[in-house]
Amino acid sequence: MPLSEHEQRLLDQIEQALYAEDPKWANTVRISDPRSHYKRRLVKASIGFALGIVLLMVGVVINQIPLGVGGFVVMLAACLWGLSSWKRMNGFGGDSGASGSGPRTSGKGQRRGNRGSFMERMEERWRRRHDER
Repeated sequence: MPLSEHEQRLLDQIEQALYAEDPKWANTVRISDPRSHYKRRLVKASIGFALGIVLLMVGVVINQIPLGVGGFVVMLAACLWGLSSWKRMNGFGGDSGASGSGPRTSGKGQRRGNRGSFMERMEERWRRRHDER
């Protein structure tokens, strides 16, 4: 749902006030690309995954099962964190506010009854697919 004219004006006023209050911060925010944040997270997740492999191998070699299990858990957590960052970086999911596409019709926080029928969800996916092209 797009913003009304009044809401858009209020948002512009707030934005201008923030820029006037701290121009250095405004310049940083204006220049920075959100994808760079997710790229840094991907690098950290890769390092975490490598650390998990090392812990797993050390646990196997010295016959310490808890250390090996801990390494596997670290690998799994790093992989999930990296995948979520990769999805958000490429626009496959995540924050609906960050992508600017408005509220999502089927989210994790909603109950099953509020999601609509199967056909409504399929139509919404079809519309989103054609809007992205």
